[in-house]
Amino acid sequence: MEAKDLVEELKRRLPAEKFEWQFDRKADKLRIVHHTLHHGMDISLPEILAKYESKNERAIDEVVYTIQETFDAMEQEQTKGFSDQKNIYPVIRSTSFPKESAAGIPFLTKDHTAETQIYYALDLGTTYRLIDESMLKDLNMTEKEVQEVAMFTVKTLPTAWKTDTVSDNVFYFINNNDGYDASRILNQPFLKEMEQKIEGHMVVSVPHQDVLIIADVRNDTGYDVIAQMAMQFFTTGAVPVTSLSFIYEDGKLEPIFIMAKNRLARREKKK
Repeated sequence: MEAKDLVEELKRRLPAEKFEWQFDRKADKLRIVHHTLHHGMDISLPEILAKYESKNERAIDEVVYTIQETFDAMEQEQTKGFSDQKNIYPVIRSTSFPKESAAGIPFLTKDHTAETQIYYALDLGTTYRLIDESMLKDLNMTEKEVQEVAMFTVKTLPTAWKTDTVSDNVFYFINNNDGYDASRILNQPFLKEMEQKIEGHMVVSVPHQDVLIIADVRNDTGYDVIAQMAMQFFTTGAVPVTSLSFIYEDGKLEPIFIMAKNRLARREKKK
C-alpha cells in the first residue's frame, strides 16, 4: 500500500461530509480538518504504512478509531464543556511526546523517569482528552489538584493480570485495554504488592500505552526475554512509550543499563 492508497482508504471509511482533506504528497502528511469545529489533526502516513506491513487492516482500524474518537471528544467539549467532568487519570508518555496541544497550549505534565513523562487525561467515556492549562478554569481545579485526583483515581483501576513463564522467569501482563494500562506503573501500593511475589529481581516495562509488564527475573535469560518482549510491544503499540525496562527497587524505578549478571551479583551480596 502506498500513501495515496492509504488516504483514499481513510476517505472511504470516514464521513466525507465532515472533513476537509489536505494531502501533502511531498511530505507524506495528511491533515484532516473538521468542517464544523474548524479544528484539524495531522497524520504522518509513513508511520501508519510501517505498521500496516505487520498489522495489515488492524493498523488502519486503529487510526480510523483514533480520528473518530478525537473529533468526538472535540464535539463533546464544544457542546458540554468540562465543568461536569471529574474523571481524571494520569497517562504515561515518552519524553519525546509533544508538550503542547495543537493550539500551542502547554499540557499539564510531571517528570517521571528519564524515558517517561506523566500527562493527565480527562476521561470522556470511549476516549480521553489530555489536559492542558486552558482547561483548568473549566475544571475549576488547580494543577496540583489535577495531579492529586489523578494519583488517587489510578489506584482505583483494576489490576488483574495474565502470566507466562519462560526459563523459570515469570512475566505478569496487565492489559485491560482501557487506555490506562501503562498508568498502573504509578500505583505504588500495587507495585509493592507485586514486589512481595517476586523471588528474583522485579523488572517493570511500559512499552506502549495499553500494557504494563512486570517480570520476576530469576536468571540471565529473563533479562533477554523482557528486552525482546518490550521491543516487540513497543514496535506494535498504537501509542509507543519506551522499549527500555526498569528495575523496581525500594519504591524507585531505575533503567536497566548494566548486565544481568551484575544485578544478580549485587543481589547475592545483599544476602
